[in-house]
Amino acid sequence: MSSGYKSWILLTGFILFYVAYLLLGALVFSTIERPVEDKLKSDIQVLKEEFLNQSCVNATSLENFLEKVLQANKYGISILPNSSASSNWDLASSLFFANTLVTTVGYGHTTPLSDTGKAFSIFYALLGVPFTMLVLTACVQRLMHPVTYGPIGMCRQRFGLDPLAATAVHFAILLLLVVLGFFVVPAVVFSHIEDTWSFLDAIYFCFITLCTIGLGDYVPGEKPGQKFRSLYKISVMVYLFVGLMMMYLVLRAFHRMADLHGLTSFFQLPHCDEDIEEDKEPIIEAGDEDQHEAEASAKPLDPASQTSYNTINR
Repeated sequence: MSSGYKSWILLTGFILFYVAYLLLGALVFSTIERPVEDKLKSDIQVLKEEFLNQSCVNATSLENFLEKVLQANKYGISILPNSSASSNWDLASSLFFANTLVTTVGYGHTTPLSDTGKAFSIFYALLGVPFTMLVLTACVQRLMHPVTYGPIGMCRQRFGLDPLAATAVHFAILLLLVVLGFFVVPAVVFSHIEDTWSFLDAIYFCFITLCTIGLGDYVPGEKPGQKFRSLYKISVMVYLFVGLMMMYLVLRAFHRMADLHGLTSFFQLPHCDEDIEEDKEPIIEAGDEDQHEAEASAKPLDPASQTSYNTINR
């Protein structure tokens, strides 16, 4: 088996292990938080019945009632009957929370209710955040060759473009595809599924999400009676991971283009020369027996070759 195939197989196993880590976190969060959530829902319903049974409502009782309702709403518990059917800590919702936690998006619409859940969140994020960054880096590293070096080499060979023009055209096309595929098209889908979202709201959500800002004012799958809520949440998770990977890929491509056009030298920023060697040596190693074959396949990506960024002004 060639080195390239082994590397892809190892990367696939790496991603599957990451999925298993998310599932483990979801199971733990659901086990810890769901009983606490059920108790809080029960307490809120009892509080509502006691308030409605009062013969005379004064300002003090009203303020106490509203304070407790708002406190419960802070943890995602609503007093409205249509909002109490779905749980914030079922398996799919817990998986969604674990994903937003380790990707640092953190919408904040759902937070741990118990001290045990808060403590586990700290431990889970300490391992999960760098693990997520490592998985994203490994995926982007594998995609740099087919998505970046290959198209640039094709532009130079087929259209006779110089390196400056080839990298600029490639980056423009890549940016356009990412905007269409991860902002415009998802915004159309979100605005169709979420009845209360306009197209601008959906674009806003996509931007806030993929920039890992995560303000939490728009969160998908939270409306009462959402159809296929679990599948919808998991689909948003996949969109989040792939979208973050593509954003990282665009940033890497822009850094390389800026390096070639002299912007990094002008602003005295770090160059990408050292990253070329990193891209030729994958994070997921394939083994030593196929090292000669791997080196041979990497030759066209050498910085002095036609498909590299750094081929002028040397």
